[in-house]
Amino acid sequence: MSRELVYLLLIFALLVIPRALQRFRLPAPITCLVFGIGAMLALGNGVHDPVVTLLSTLGISSLFLFAGLEVDMRALRRGLGPLLVHLAIRIGNLCLLAWLGWRYLDLGWQAAALVALALLTPSTGFILDTLERLGLDEEERFWVTSKAIAGELLALAALFVVLQAGDPVQLGLSALAMAALMVGLPLLYVAFGRWIAPHAPGSEFSLLVMAGFVAAFITYKLGVYYLVGAFIAGLIARLLRVRIPRMASDENINALRLFASFFVPFYFFHAGSQIARDALSLEALGLGLLLTALVVPLRVAMVWLQRRVLFRGEHRQSTFRVSIALTPTLVFTLVLAEILHSRFGLSATLTGALVLYTVLNTLLPSLLLRVPFDVDPMQENTPTAPADAPAAVDNAVAAPTPGQ
Repeated sequence: MSRELVYLLLIFALLVIPRALQRFRLPAPITCLVFGIGAMLALGNGVHDPVVTLLSTLGISSLFLFAGLEVDMRALRRGLGPLLVHLAIRIGNLCLLAWLGWRYLDLGWQAAALVALALLTPSTGFILDTLERLGLDEEERFWVTSKAIAGELLALAALFVVLQAGDPVQLGLSALAMAALMVGLPLLYVAFGRWIAPHAPGSEFSLLVMAGFVAAFITYKLGVYYLVGAFIAGLIARLLRVRIPRMASDENINALRLFASFFVPFYFFHAGSQIARDALSLEALGLGLLLTALVVPLRVAMVWLQRRVLFRGEHRQSTFRVSIALTPTLVFTLVLAEILHSRFGLSATLTGALVLYTVLNTLLPSLLLRVPFDVDPMQENTPTAPADAPAAVDNAVAAPTPGQ
């Protein structure tokens, strides 16, 4: 069979079959991940194709570029009080889980911290893509979006520090490089908006995508993976929206969702193909079920209790929907499982347990809420805040009826 035909069949398998299986409430990313595991079992090392690797890199980079573009600082400021409480509790949970991993799993402190991040960090990009299909109202979507974005900002900062902290000199150099990146990107965007965009209408999307990929490559070379740079590129473009409105326009955001929808399945396929055979063991199965049974209910309960205390007027079903919508950790867990296995020598058993854990918690919203979990971007752009959000959030701690 020719290589071209193989690629064509792979594209069909990843873009069509997972969507068809969604009628059975099976999320498309999970199907792609299973396809990757199946290819690994069938082909072994023959599944590691450089073209698929490139397409998967484009997928993860474009996904986090989109997540950065979705950050609305004004919305985060409006919900600052409840979000600070949420982040404080998240930091406490991260520290506790990291200590437990260091104390009882015989992990180094860096590996233990990454395991904690893998267990607790929601996958913001996928959560944003699925809000319209989870049956949430506007207020619920606002709070799910705000909490997911705030949690991801915290996780990315922690990821940068933890991965570099083993070498203080490297940490300092990486911090300087990140500072240079955050200074250079705004200058690049402003220069493009002033001298090129007026003479090349429609070129803003191309610059945005390329800036995201270059930033992702830079942070990868710094040792903190692609997603950090891509997210920063999207965030800076969003912060410059007033000055360069067409760069982070709604049209470009929707176009990026379409762009990512083609490449993201290759990331999950590639992630599945990278899982070691030893990770598919009965020990990994048992540990993964144990992690799911212990961690997921605790995560849901923590968010539920926060909202019952801060938002006393909120309906219990609304609180439940917000809590469940924040459970998927798919992307962060897969990324960190790969880093832990390749750089910190995490055992195949624990790696497999993390994969099973993220598969099960990603299934949860599609099973308990309205419709299946999906990465299909062909929906109207999800609003980051309802029209009445300022009033609702300003009175949040007193007695509001919050939602997303």
